[in-house]
Amino acid sequence: MQEILKLLEENCRLRPEEIATMLGLSQEQIAAALAKLEEDKVILGYKALVNWDKAGGNGVTAKIEVKVTPEREVGFDKIAERIGRFPQVKSVYLMSGTYDLLVEVEGKTMKDVAMFVTEKLATLDNVQGTVTHFLLKKYKQDGIIFEDKEEEFRLVVTP
Repeated sequence: MQEILKLLEENCRLRPEEIATMLGLSQEQIAAALAKLEEDKVILGYKALVNWDKAGGNGVTAKIEVKVTPEREVGFDKIAERIGRFPQVKSVYLMSGTYDLLVEVEGKTMKDVAMFVTEKLATLDNVQGTVTHFLLKKYKQDGIIFEDKEEEFRLVVTP
């Protein structure tokens, strides 16, 4: 199962017959394994990594550090789940360190993100404070380099 997951993580477009060939298994075994992984919610979806700067995307992404008060018996889970339900929120992570949650938000403009933080996120009962960081440029994501510039590495020769 681990081998299948690693292959799909690198390229989610692989077909079951290709995976079967790569791993020396039957197509039926791979199809059954994939169905089980999806049923068990190990595989949650298949996704393409898009360079939106080249595709004409003009949105804004922000990482927001959120300090919260955990609730008795549920800890951070309830507030994290509530934050994750907002449509602007792409990801929510429980973190160690000076803040509790890291929230990734997307909006059309910086003002949209700022309004989300001030009107929706910061007003939640358990939220003690937020720090917003806007992403300016992506260099690498999920192991993929966005602009791989091959440079010439020749030494300068002088007489």
